[in-house]
Amino acid sequence: MTTRRPVQHKLVGKLTVDTEFGTFLGDTRIRLLEAIDRYGSISQAAKAVPLSYKAAWDAVDAMNNLAEAPLVERSVGGKHGGGTSLTDYGRRVIAMYRAVEQEYQQAIDRLSSRLGDEGETNVHQFQTLLRRMAMRTSARNQFVGTVSGLREGEVSFEVRVRLDDANEVVAVITRASAENLELGIGREVHAFVKAPSVLIITDRDTRTTARNHLWGEVTAIHEGPVSSEVTITLPSGRNITSVVTHDSIGNLDLHVGSMACAVFQATSVILAVFD
Repeated sequence: MTTRRPVQHKLVGKLTVDTEFGTFLGDTRIRLLEAIDRYGSISQAAKAVPLSYKAAWDAVDAMNNLAEAPLVERSVGGKHGGGTSLTDYGRRVIAMYRAVEQEYQQAIDRLSSRLGDEGETNVHQFQTLLRRMAMRTSARNQFVGTVSGLREGEVSFEVRVRLDDANEVVAVITRASAENLELGIGREVHAFVKAPSVLIITDRDTRTTARNHLWGEVTAIHEGPVSSEVTITLPSGRNITSVVTHDSIGNLDLHVGSMACAVFQATSVILAVFD
């Protein structure tokens, strides 16, 4: 008798970017853009996805029409009337999509690893994850943790938020905000930090006045025309992103795989709770 191996299940998240006029980006269109960048040919890119030649061009035209700037450019000549190439803007769109997709999938993976065989509690945990993902904010960095410390001052509160076994985030908020949020030890809170507020250092002997220092490994550098996004992954798997100049990347010798520290002031942290 043949014994079947148990089927391994994996939760996989798929992202789509919709507008009032229809879908702008999704997995298929991103793969099409990546194939265009790889082959420089819409016909070869369409075969790689796969899509029909017409469907590929319809998708490209739709994206170009909905975007602030063209993602794909055509050039004269070639088997089907010209070659194709991605614009710099198109490459940035791909990089941003993949970065968001990676963080989204990592969040699902972390939840999946915690679910195990906990039965009915899985439903509650998954609902919690969906609630977190439904929130919209302009802050690039979003964390969820529990309040691990409160220190009351005359006009402000210092709040410590435990992210994992090794890292905490410190926030300073007003007394009125602390009372409004009804903060208490053990309460789950969301912490937001804008990417431009995050500085990067690489020397462990560097001293700063900032309360928050999160060390990790540089796992992505997305270059833009003026500045670049640098993503640092903490040992727990959480990511924090900083926007820095090209000169800073060179001066700090930042590259994928190097160790770096995300530094930000306690006053740059915004807290939120859900009832």
